[in-house]
Amino acid sequence: MSVFSRFFGRRRGKRLSPVDLSVLKVDMHSHLIPGIDDGSRSMDESIALLAKFESLGYQKVITTPHIMSDYYKNTPEIILDGLKQVQDTAKELGLKIQIEAAAEYYFDETLLERLKKKEKLLTFGDNRLLFEFSMMTKPDQIEQLLFQLLTQNYKPVLAHFERYTFFFGSVDQAIKWREKGIEIQMNLNSLTGHYGPHVKQQAERLVDEGAVDFVASDCHRMDHLLLIENSLHFPYFHKALELDLKNKQLL
Repeated sequence: MSVFSRFFGRRRGKRLSPVDLSVLKVDMHSHLIPGIDDGSRSMDESIALLAKFESLGYQKVITTPHIMSDYYKNTPEIILDGLKQVQDTAKELGLKIQIEAAAEYYFDETLLERLKKKEKLLTFGDNRLLFEFSMMTKPDQIEQLLFQLLTQNYKPVLAHFERYTFFFGSVDQAIKWREKGIEIQMNLNSLTGHYGPHVKQQAERLVDEGAVDFVASDCHRMDHLLLIENSLHFPYFHKALELDLKNKQLL
C-alpha cells in the first residue's frame, strides 16, 4: 500500500477539507464562446460560467473551442470575433476574470494539411497547442503529427489523455511523450467518475505517476463546474493539486 493510500486510509469516513482551486490561477481548456461548438449556447450562459470560474478562485480562463473539419468548422477569425464579444460583455458586467482564447484541434488529415502548409494555428501561453484524438480509435500518423508540431516550434498539449480508450490500463505513453516535450492535460471531472470508472482509474494512474502538466475543467456547461465544486474534498483532487502543475505559468 502506498504512503498516500495509508494516509487517506486512516481518514476513511472523514471528509477532507476542499482544495483551493485559486492555486491553479488559470483554466486552459473550456468551451465558453457561445454558439460555435458543443459548449455554451448563449452569451448569458457564457457570462454565468465566467462568473462561476471567478467565484471558484480562477484569475484567467483560456477557452478552447473545437476545430474539427467534419463538425466544427471554426477558424481563428470566428473564434477571436466571438472572444471579443464575450470579453466586452464580461467587462460591461464588471467581471474581473480575464478570458483569452485558443482552440482544441481535432487530429485529422485537415490538421496535418494545415501544418504542412504552415498555417498559423491558435495557441496559448508560450506557443502551446491543444489537440485531441478520437476517443475510441487510435489514429494513424500520431508520430508524424507530433514531429510536425515540434519542428514548427509548437508545444503540443494533449487534451484529456485519460479519456482515450486505446490507452486504458497504462499511462506509459503519456510518460514517454512527456519525455519528448509533449505535455499532458487531465480533466478534473475525470477524477469524479463523470466519464465512467475506466476514465477515473486512468486519471488516478496519471496522478499517481505524476504524469500531468495541466488540469482543466473542459467546461461545456454549468453542470461541469458544479460537479468540480462538489468534489473538491476528494482525495485525488488533493493529490492532483500537489503535483508540479503548469497552470499558473499561463497567468
